[in-house]
Amino acid sequence: MMGNQPILLLKEDTERERGRDAQKNNIAAAKAVADAVRTTLGPKGMDKMLVDSLGDVVITNDGATILDEIDIEHPAAKMAVEMAESQDDECGDGTTTVVVLAGEFLKHAEDLIEQNVHPSVIAKGFRLASMKAREILEESKIELDIEDEEKLREIAMTAMTGKAIEGEKERLAELTVDAVRHVAEKEDGTYIVDIDNIKVEKKAGAGVDNTEMINGVLLDKERLHENMPSEVKDAKIALLNSALEIKETEIDAEIEITDPDQLEQFVNKEEESIREMVNKVKNAGANVLLCQKGIDDLAQHYLAKEGIFAIRRVKKSDMKKLAKATGGNIVTNLSDLEDADLGKAGYVREKMVGDSHMTFVEDAEKGKAVSLLLRGGTEHVVDELERAVHDALKVSAVAIEDGAILPGGGAIEIELSNRLKSYAGTIEGREQLAIEAFADALDIIPRTLAENAGIDGIDVLMELNTAHEKEQLKNQGIEIITGKVSDMLDAKVIEPLRVKTQAIESATEVANMILRIDDVVASKGGGDEGGAPPGGPGGMPGGGMPPGMGGM
Repeated sequence: MMGNQPILLLKEDTERERGRDAQKNNIAAAKAVADAVRTTLGPKGMDKMLVDSLGDVVITNDGATILDEIDIEHPAAKMAVEMAESQDDECGDGTTTVVVLAGEFLKHAEDLIEQNVHPSVIAKGFRLASMKAREILEESKIELDIEDEEKLREIAMTAMTGKAIEGEKERLAELTVDAVRHVAEKEDGTYIVDIDNIKVEKKAGAGVDNTEMINGVLLDKERLHENMPSEVKDAKIALLNSALEIKETEIDAEIEITDPDQLEQFVNKEEESIREMVNKVKNAGANVLLCQKGIDDLAQHYLAKEGIFAIRRVKKSDMKKLAKATGGNIVTNLSDLEDADLGKAGYVREKMVGDSHMTFVEDAEKGKAVSLLLRGGTEHVVDELERAVHDALKVSAVAIEDGAILPGGGAIEIELSNRLKSYAGTIEGREQLAIEAFADALDIIPRTLAENAGIDGIDVLMELNTAHEKEQLKNQGIEIITGKVSDMLDAKVIEPLRVKTQAIESATEVANMILRIDDVVASKGGGDEGGAPPGGPGGMPGGGMPPGMGGM
């Protein structure tokens, strides 16, 4: 105030929230996101039905899908969603775990804030705990070899457990592990797995047990002309990134034809140009043409006459996979096409799948790209199958890349919790309280796994603590099927190391970021001024669930 005149820093339509209120509302938003997905965790987790504005329905218990589908407006809640997306991109699994952990970290942090522990102190303690947890995870990891197919299948099955297609998880795990091992490439002594080299196509109309792996690439395309062969053995494949069409002139031009002979010459010249293009494909030795651009109707006719199987408008991503699988080169200029550029495959054939024709490029020479054809009775089933297979592919890939696994079923969280509580005693100052809170928060995973299966979470925690502390059985976790505490390696419940390290690091970072916010300034204008999204300034009072979460 200067001379009783108020100084206005912000526009009149701007709302501002400071201190404890801002922290409480942001924490409440993150906890609301965690509560929204918590019941989906584990093999006995429940499903969510998500209905969009058009009435389209998605039924899933996949955390990343749920958070992607619901319309969230609250800025702090959006941070939790971004964290889940990052976890999905990096590991393919653990999306629900990371959101639940972040919510629980913030819940325990809120209790410390009530005891007048400064948020910066809590954030420092959480950081120390996260670093120590990473060390413990590295010590606890179990080495894995790419040749250990059984362990890899167990990892894939763990990722798919609890999904709607669980009855077929053994066969699906076998297919996904085969696919990942096919595309794994060794570089400098370590394996690199690019799952983009695994093409996933889905077709409704048959049982999940009809799902198959193709050693090659599957294209949702049919041959261009009915006179083309429907099957080509010992295929020599030309991969072309230019059109087999007469090029349009780049400038406006008119051709004046004064007599019928000139017209005939003009048409013949065009026809000759097309025929020359087809001859170049034939002379290179190709009996299959896969073109990224268009193929003229006349060119289709000549290709059919030469017995060449042709497809047009193949996606760029598929062309790259085809090059990887067949050992061919993608040629931009048709004149440059030579025998050395051709890819090779045992068969190229057109088959009827469901109600449409698809092209199978099988027994590819290089085999560094494969395809999975997913089948299911309905669209909802194949969509959920696709999500489950994505998780299984990704976790198998990261397990091969890192060569390290951990016991699942809450075993590693209990071990971390106990070890961190001991570590907290070595730290001076109030950070010790934050490390203890971090350790307590980790109990949420085994407790939730038990509760979602209808088992008493407290009893399970007591049993697990006894096994880990007194009996020094580090691999003991909750086996949901029997409801008993047992060795997770014997129960075949295992997860890649990266899933756990990424989940703990991401949850800690997001929790710390939210804790350090003590001022929320939001414009309520038409959006020109920036600020928070419409619907509230990032957690302004109003009661009930934070804005944007009401759609659950």
